[in-house]
Amino acid sequence: MNLPLPKRIAILYDDSRREYFPSEQAYLSSEEGKDRTALVAQRLINMGIDATTFPGNAQVTDNLKKYKPDFVINCVDSVYGQEYLSATIPATLELLQIPYTGTGVMGMTIGANKYFTKNILEQWGITTPKSQLIKESIDELDPILDFPLIAKLNDYHGSIEISDASVCENEKELRARFKYLQDIYHQPVLVEEYIAGREVSVHIIEGINTKVYAGEKIFIPENIGKYNIATFDGNWGDKDIFTYAKYDLPERIKDSLKLAFDALKLEDFAKFDLRVDASGRHYIIDVNTNPALGPDDCSISRILGLYDLTFEDILRKLIVNTLSDPGNKLLS
Repeated sequence: MNLPLPKRIAILYDDSRREYFPSEQAYLSSEEGKDRTALVAQRLINMGIDATTFPGNAQVTDNLKKYKPDFVINCVDSVYGQEYLSATIPATLELLQIPYTGTGVMGMTIGANKYFTKNILEQWGITTPKSQLIKESIDELDPILDFPLIAKLNDYHGSIEISDASVCENEKELRARFKYLQDIYHQPVLVEEYIAGREVSVHIIEGINTKVYAGEKIFIPENIGKYNIATFDGNWGDKDIFTYAKYDLPERIKDSLKLAFDALKLEDFAKFDLRVDASGRHYIIDVNTNPALGPDDCSISRILGLYDLTFEDILRKLIVNTLSDPGNKLLS
């Protein structure tokens, strides 16, 4: 469908203030969104579209009413430093009846809780590593879990506190890691079996023909640690720890990811991180509802670039696919 692009687009980003976040890592992973969305706005302006950015805070309703956009690109991952509150942004856009790209209220709510996300995947028969949610230091470890285990914050994405120290070889190391995370973040910790093998990132772009684009992370030996994982420093630091190479996903895995996309109530686009073991089994280890959107260093641009798509191509796909969606309640 050859729809004209909107004439006026607003891009929303995190209103990041250091006092909202329990750590510098959590703050830095959110704060970068302001500069990134400014780059998106400039690309839209270069395409002949009136575009500007606004923080996703308590003033967003007034700002949008004043600016009167035809369309919104929602890049908000947290509100007041809390990821679960990001669902208030699509809720606001639906109240204002402004079409937007990105996942809606239900999907954002699900995606803010990693353990809940994994439970839904398991209910739909989609492969994800065995795991347990540890809420208190006295919680006993499920005997079905085999070491090594990787400890992740349940309520934060962005590789926050992911390092080689996240992978625990025994219960003593796991208890020490749990205490470290609890003392800073005061939230449950997701303990998951570590899958040795290759790591693949997959971007799904929804449309009449939903597309799946996969890129394998090729880790640079001199810059990577013991476990070949995408750490916080690797994702946000100055030193690259991996590059991407086009990855040929089996059709059954593509179908499984599309099923996961629907089961998790995702919309428009999303990112899945997979680990592939020596037997070729693919495990979903993370899901990003509104993955970082921007040119150059963003995963979506780097991976889709392997398929000869420019960032402008990506923007057109996201906008046109959203506007042409017959199920979009704001357009029906």
